[in-house]
Amino acid sequence: METVEAKPETPEYFLLRPEVENAYGYSHAVKIGNDIKVSGAVSMDDEGNATSIGDLEQQMKSCYSDLEKILKHYGCTFDDVVVENIFTTNMPKFLEVASYRNSIYKKQFPTGSWLGVKELALPEFMIEIELEIYKP
Repeated sequence: METVEAKPETPEYFLLRPEVENAYGYSHAVKIGNDIKVSGAVSMDDEGNATSIGDLEQQMKSCYSDLEKILKHYGCTFDDVVVENIFTTNMPKFLEVASYRNSIYKKQFPTGSWLGVKELALPEFMIEIELEIYKP
């Protein structure tokens, strides 16, 4: 019987906004083998300032725009997402605009949770979306 030696996977980190992420102390994504974990995306500009203040729907669209950039970095699409967790400070408003996700997930919806929270990293943030991706 032939033995196959498994090589340890080296994590591949990705920073979408290196200065902001280094200042806050996180990486936006890390790929290990076929799995990619993506930190929660929020509605911010390249300097880390909140955008679309008071507009949850536009903040959600900004989150998906950033998430798409991360997916493209790894050669993935939203079809590869297996977990999506959404944190919001206004669940009733999120439920009103959640159908926007139909334009994001065209093949199937991922697993995940929707959580109403008291606050996010900055008081202006109304929504944060984190993903897990599996890419064979």
